[in-house]
Amino acid sequence: MNPNQARARLQNGMRQLQAGNFADAEADFRAVLKADKRNFPALNLLSVVLMQQKRFADAESYLKTACAINSSIASTVYNYGLVLNELARPKEALHQFDRVVTLTPGDAEAWNSRGLALKALDLFGDAIESYRKAVDLRGNYADAYFNMGNAFKDKGRNDEAVACYDRAIASNPGHAGAYNNRANALHDLNRNAEALASVERAISLNPSDATAFYNRGLILRDSERYLEALASYDRSLVLKPDNPDALHNRAIILTLLAHYEEAAAAFEQAIAIKPDHFDAYFGRGNALQQLNRHAEAADVYNEVLKFDPERIEALAQSLHSEMQLCIWRDFDRKVAALNKAAEKQALAVTPFPLFPIPTSLETRRAAAEWFIGDEYPPAPQPLWNGEIYAHERPRVAYFSTDYRNHPVAFLIAELFERHGRHRIETFGFSIGPKSDDEMRRRIAGSFDVFHDVADKSDAEIARLVRELEIDIVVDLNGFTAGYRPGIFARRPAAVQVNYLGFPGTMGASYIDYIIGDATLIPSEHFGGYTEKVVQLPYTFQVNDTKRTIAADIPARAELGLPEDGFVFCCFNNSYKLTPDVFDIWMRLLAKTPGSVLWMRQDNATVKANLIAEAGKCGITAERLVFAPRTPTLADHLARQKRADLFLDTFWYNAHTTASDALWAGLPIVTWIGDTYSSRVAGSLLRALDLPELITHSHAEYEELALQLVADRSRLAALRARLDHNVKTYPLFDIGLFTRHIEDAYLQMWQRTRDGLPPDHIVVAP
Repeated sequence: MNPNQARARLQNGMRQLQAGNFADAEADFRAVLKADKRNFPALNLLSVVLMQQKRFADAESYLKTACAINSSIASTVYNYGLVLNELARPKEALHQFDRVVTLTPGDAEAWNSRGLALKALDLFGDAIESYRKAVDLRGNYADAYFNMGNAFKDKGRNDEAVACYDRAIASNPGHAGAYNNRANALHDLNRNAEALASVERAISLNPSDATAFYNRGLILRDSERYLEALASYDRSLVLKPDNPDALHNRAIILTLLAHYEEAAAAFEQAIAIKPDHFDAYFGRGNALQQLNRHAEAADVYNEVLKFDPERIEALAQSLHSEMQLCIWRDFDRKVAALNKAAEKQALAVTPFPLFPIPTSLETRRAAAEWFIGDEYPPAPQPLWNGEIYAHERPRVAYFSTDYRNHPVAFLIAELFERHGRHRIETFGFSIGPKSDDEMRRRIAGSFDVFHDVADKSDAEIARLVRELEIDIVVDLNGFTAGYRPGIFARRPAAVQVNYLGFPGTMGASYIDYIIGDATLIPSEHFGGYTEKVVQLPYTFQVNDTKRTIAADIPARAELGLPEDGFVFCCFNNSYKLTPDVFDIWMRLLAKTPGSVLWMRQDNATVKANLIAEAGKCGITAERLVFAPRTPTLADHLARQKRADLFLDTFWYNAHTTASDALWAGLPIVTWIGDTYSSRVAGSLLRALDLPELITHSHAEYEELALQLVADRSRLAALRARLDHNVKTYPLFDIGLFTRHIEDAYLQMWQRTRDGLPPDHIVVAP
C-alpha cells in the first residue's frame, strides 16, 4: 500500500468512525496497519474504535505501541490511561495520567481521570485534590463534582458527598447519575424523603436505568413501603434480569410480607446467578424454616458452611433446623461454637436458637444485646417523650402474632376476658396472619378495642400506639416467629413489657420490664436480663381455665399404648429434645421392662431419626409410640390421662405443654437450670405445691423417674395431690392471677406518673 492509498484508507476510516460504522472503520485501519504496523494515526484511531466497542484489552496493545512510537501526544497517552483504568490496572493508569498533566497541565479531563485512578488505589486525599484541580480548571465540571461525591460517599462522608452531587447537578441539571448517587448518600443519612425525591428525578431523566429502580427499592424498603419497594425491584429486574442483588432484595421484601414460597424462589434465583451469594442462601434458609421445610433449610445453611465454615449465623440456623428434625450428628461441636460466638457477641441471628441448647444466662443476654443493637437499635427520636396522659386508668395494649389456635393464645385468652375494666383499659394489636378460627374470634371480642395491624409498617403501628395514648405495651412475641421489635424501638409508650411468648431477655434498652416470678427469675439472676424484673406471686404463667377435657377418654389400646406397661411421655416440640435428655429416656426404658415413651408425631423424618437414635441405645422401635395430632385440644388433654409420667426436656422446658399436662392430671418430672427456658416447669410445679417433682441435676432427674416407676403408690399419691391442687392452688386461679398482673401494671404506670424510672417490682400476694 503506497502513502496515498494509506491516507485514503485513513480518511475513509475516520468517516466511518464518525458515522458509527465501527466494523468498516476497523477494517480500514487494520488494512493500513497490515502494510505498516507502526503507522501512528492508524494505531491511534483503531484504539478509539476498540474503546467505543468496549474492547479494552484489544485497545491496550495498540495504544501501548502508539505511546512507544510517540509519547508526547497527550490525547494518545490519555486514552491509554483510560483503557488501563477500565482494565482495573489503576497504578499503571495513574502513570499515564501523570504524563498527560505534565504535557498539558490545563487538561481538566486528565485531572478528573487521574482522580479515578487514585480513588481505585484508595489514595483518597490525593484523589480529592485531583478532582479539585479539575473543577478549578473548569468551573462547571459536573463529572468531576460527581466523582468527588463518589469518593466522599465511599468514605462514609455523606454530607460532603451530597454537597458535591448538588454542585454536579447545578452544573448539569440532567445528570441522572448525580441524582441517583445523591439519593444513596441521603439514604445513608436517613433522609429518606429527600432520597426518594432524588432517585425519582434520576428515573425521570433515565427511565431505563435498572440501578436507579434498585436504589429506589432500597429506600422504599427502609421507609417500610414494602409493596412499592417490591414494584421497584420488579422494574429493575425487567431492565436487568440477571442482577442477583435485586433478586435478593426482592426476596427480602417478600419475606417481610410473609410470602415465603415466593421469597424462597427469589433467593434461589439469586443463588443461581451468583453461587457464592451467602446472604441469599441465608435468606432462603430462613424462608424455608417459616414454611416448616426444615430439611431443605438445613441443607441450605450447610451449603453456606461449605463455603465459609466460620459463618456463625449459618451454623446457628443449621443447628436449629437440624434440631427440628432431631438430627444430632454434629450437635456438640455446633453447640460449643455457638456458645463461643455468643460470648464474643458475634452471633448475628436472633437468640432463639440458643434456647434449646446448653447455654448460660450471661451468654443469652450477650447474644440478645448484640442482635438487638445491630438489627433493632432504639430510634433516634422516640415517639413518647415523657408525656403524662389524663387517664383515670392505664391503657394496656397486648401485641401478638398468635391470636389464633396457638399455644400462647391457649394460655392467655381468659386473662383478656377477666381484666377488670374498672382498673385498666385493654387494647389488642394483632401483628400476625389473619385468621378466622374460634380462638381468634374469642380473643378479638375480649378487648375494649381490637386492631388488626399486620399489614401496617412498624412506623405506622408505633404512631397509632402514640395517637391512642397507650400507657403500657406488652409484647407477647419477643423473638418468636413474626417478631417485630421495630415497633417498640420507636418507643411509642411510656412502659414497654416483655411477657410470655419469649423465654428470655430481649437485650433492648427500650423494653423496660420482663414479667416473671421468684422461681423463674430469682433475684440472683437479675443480671442476666436487661429489663427490670417483675416478680408475680406464685407463677408468671397465666392459664386459661376454660380449656375443656373431652369426656370420652380413649383406651390405651386405641392410642397404641400397652395396657399394663409404664407410659412415659413428652409432648414437647421436637427442637427441644437434646441428646443428653434422650439418653436418659432410653436408660429409663431399658430399666423399666414393658415401658414405652409416648411422643408427639411431628413428621416422618423426626420419627425415623428418633427410632434410629433409640436403636443406638438398644431400644427397639415399638418402645417409641408417636401420637398424631388430635382434632381438638380437648381430645389431646383427655388422652394424656392414659400416661403415667411426663418427662420434661432440659434446656427448653415444657411451657404451654406443661400446663396442659398438669391440667389433665399428669405429673411432670423436670430439671431446673439457670435460664428462663429451663425454669418454667419448676415455676408451675411450685405454684401447685409439688416441689418434689423438681430436680437439680440430670442424675437426680433420672433417679426420681426410676423411683416413681418402682413405687406406684407414691406416684398414685402424687396424682391425687395434683388433682386436688389443680382446683385449690394458685396456678389455675385465673381470677387471682389477673389481680396480680393488674397490680404489676398499676405499679409500672404509677412509677411513670411519679417521674420515676423503671425498677424491679415484687407484687405482693
